[in-house]
Amino acid sequence: MTHIKKHQGRNIKRFREMLGIKQEALAFELGEDWNQKKISLLEQKEAIETNILEQVAQILRIPVEAFENFDEEQAIVNIQNNYEGANTGNGTLNNNANYVDCAFNPIDKIVQLYDEKIVLYERMLKEKDEMMLRLEKLIQNK
Repeated sequence: MTHIKKHQGRNIKRFREMLGIKQEALAFELGEDWNQKKISLLEQKEAIETNILEQVAQILRIPVEAFENFDEEQAIVNIQNNYEGANTGNGTLNNNANYVDCAFNPIDKIVQLYDEKIVLYERMLKEKDEMMLRLEKLIQNK
């Protein structure tokens, strides 16, 4: 069996794009020495230095092993072998497919995010009101 070297830069790009993170944002998180062009060059490299790979993994919150081992072709084969959506139109998993149920309810996560958004909005309104009171006091004192 031949061992095919994974293209780590391409894998960083794929995961970054899946997370909706721009090259500029990743560069900003990596520090002052980084910019969009340098990220683009990094994503073209087949092998990436371990320390940089670890920094990117920490920023994207993805295990280093994902960049080292992800194989797009194998992922496509896996999906094709375990999902009958294309041919049947009903989008069901094969009976012989091995899959793990989600450990959390996505709807609960959405509700949680919504609640957090409301709390943040209320805090912002309170801070705005406090700022307005301070401004009014400053104006009255002049």
